[in-house]
Amino acid sequence: VQLQASGGGLVQAGGSLRLSCAASGRAFSTYGMGWFRQAPGKEREFVACISWTGVSTTGRFTISRDNAKNTVYLQMNSLKPEDTAVYYCAARQWSRSGRTPGEYDYWGQGTLVTVSS
Repeated sequence: VQLQASGGGLVQAGGSLRLSCAASGRAFSTYGMGWFRQAPGKEREFVACISWTGVSTTGRFTISRDNAKNTVYLQMNSLKPEDTAVYYCAARQWSRSGRTPGEYDYWGQGTLVTVSS
């Protein structure tokens, strides 16, 4: 499967962005999906994930999926400057939950989110 992340950009603190990750290939509905982020000089960190059955993590940001569109989303509200990072989507077939990068087999190219103060 190939992944294409989009939706990043520059936003003021307190604003919102919705990231998208479009998957090509077959059987998207059988893939668990995750979002990670990496700020300059820091390790890649977990943001959210959703299982192939649609069970998602809860947190500041909301992950969702539309299997008809082969797309997973990350809704980010009340953004803070410390949310500035490159955001990556990832996929692994039959995954129920994956909170570490090593649990994923496929990665998108990343989309940059910059939050200004």
